Amino acid sequence: MGQKFLLGYDVGSSSIKASLINADTGKLIDSASSPDKEMKINSPQSGWAEQHPDEWWKHVINATSKILKGKKVKVKTLEVIGIGISYQMHGLVAIDKNLNVLRSSIIWCDSRAVEIGNKAFSDLGAGYCLGNYLNSPGNFTASKLKWIKENEPDLYSKIYKVMLPGDFIAMRMTDKAATTISGLSEGIFWNFKEKNIARELINYYKLDENLLPEIVPTFGVQGNLTAAAAKQLRLKPGIPVAYRAGDQPNNALSLNVLNPGEVATTAGTSGVIYGIIDKNVYDNDSRVNPFAHVNYTSEQPNVGVLLCINGTGILYSWIKQHLLDNKFSYNELNALAAKAQIGSRGILCYPFGNGAERVLSNRDVQAHFSGINFNIHTKGDVVRAAQEGIVFSFKYGLEIMKNMGMKFDVIRAGHSNLFQSKVFREAFVNTCNVKLELYNTDGSQGAARGAGIGTGYYSSAADAFKGLKVIEKLNPVEQSVKKYSSVYSNWEKNLQKILAN
Repeated sequence: MGQKFLLGYDVGSSSIKASLINADTGKLIDSASSPDKEMKINSPQSGWAEQHPDEWWKHVINATSKILKGKKVKVKTLEVIGIGISYQMHGLVAIDKNLNVLRSSIIWCDSRAVEIGNKAFSDLGAGYCLGNYLNSPGNFTASKLKWIKENEPDLYSKIYKVMLPGDFIAMRMTDKAATTISGLSEGIFWNFKEKNIARELINYYKLDENLLPEIVPTFGVQGNLTAAAAKQLRLKPGIPVAYRAGDQPNNALSLNVLNPGEVATTAGTSGVIYGIIDKNVYDNDSRVNPFAHVNYTSEQPNVGVLLCINGTGILYSWIKQHLLDNKFSYNELNALAAKAQIGSRGILCYPFGNGAERVLSNRDVQAHFSGINFNIHTKGDVVRAAQEGIVFSFKYGLEIMKNMGMKFDVIRAGHSNLFQSKVFREAFVNTCNVKLELYNTDGSQGAARGAGIGTGYYSSAADAFKGLKVIEKLNPVEQSVKKYSSVYSNWEKNLQKILAN
């Protein structure tokens, strides 16, 4: 009997990553990403953010090709038994009856539908929206679809189905348009109280409910790889697509965060803290957002509460590319930051330059640096201030989550993106006053393990995560906690001044 493998994809807004793991050992065989540089986010107008779904598919093919061309895989004997997909949340993909894309996707950090969602929140009532959807309709997928109906009526009339980015990739693989309850919830298409489609919001927006695709389980065979897709990917036809989830529920899955009280975090293009609770909770101002978790059922209504900071890795990338002209690698930037002092000698950074921030009540306040002194400050101070500013944004959102009744003292993260920086890790632990566990995983590996659960190859979550290993544990240090607390206090006071303008 030959070895069996699971293939996972993480469809981000910066790149597409693919990972191949050994189904029996849970060990990573190989991974690859495409493109080599970050994908472009198009912004036709201020506050808009779009990417074309066909670009994602092109890079899914490229990332797969890199793995198959590598020396770690024997293509002739490769037996992939399941495919899993993780994807950037809240994007809107519109297709016609021939399953062709009608327009570029309006992605997660696009702000154009904010006022549409705010009006719905007011008209339907805050109590009703929060009690039923756990969120304001805000800037989520349903509101983006309403924007298309209002502003592009001819295109709206041609829509056959609307989907999320991961639904689109799954459709390209299977020719089947479908979504999940978790996916519907992230678009504010799900009523948690009624445990059904959010027909009240759909009717209020005067949308056609038939535009929503079929609901399939998060874990389970959702379709099979078609001959045409298999040819493009150089895989065998018939492989089941057996798991899909938004990137943050999936990041939690990849870290084995499935039960109430468990918390995951990530710091890629955007930064997220995502904690599990087993009851319907909400923030009165919808600054953090509860969605159906990957293991949400009527009997076990696990909800993932998501804090998102739009301007995280994208800030670091902007500094690297535009301020420092790509003269330093990310590792070199981290080394520069490590030479600077806690508090960056007075520089404060506010990383809010990537669209309306939900944690700031959908305000688009832009990014800010303050306290720069030309006579004393260096590149390292600026770079460290950026990392600290991102961490302080996390702390700001964590306080909201705690006020909702969430309790936690350990947070899990994959050893990737900004968590590769020692400065960032230590700032996170001591500012947030939590323990941090780093694991040898990422979203694409989580998606692969999800596929193993979905196909039934794994009999339990414990079986699925046997290859997951802790690579570092960090605890708060009292003296550092005090230092960061003082700096955060100044940061938070200055943020209130920014918000008052």
